[in-house]
Amino acid sequence: MNFRQKKDGSCVLHFSEEEIKIIQNKKSIHFTAEGLRHFGNVLMKIIMEFNNNFENNVSKLSTDADSIIQGKDVDDNKS
Repeated sequence: MNFRQKKDGSCVLHFSEEEIKIIQNKKSIHFTAEGLRHFGNVLMKIIMEFNNNFENNVSKLSTDADSIIQGKDVDDNKS
């Protein structure tokens, strides 16, 4: 899986053909304890990089269990 953050701060998550096949066949992703640790470490690195690219109004947003997140249509072809 590959996270591609755009200049506007949004992000597109791309899956390889092999990853798509695994998800289609298994309907889930299983992590060993060690695999989950590595996945979490990489995810934290990605999150820190994302935060460096957000505008101030976005970087100050907070989310809790009661937050309602409104979706909107996006253009995945923008850089």
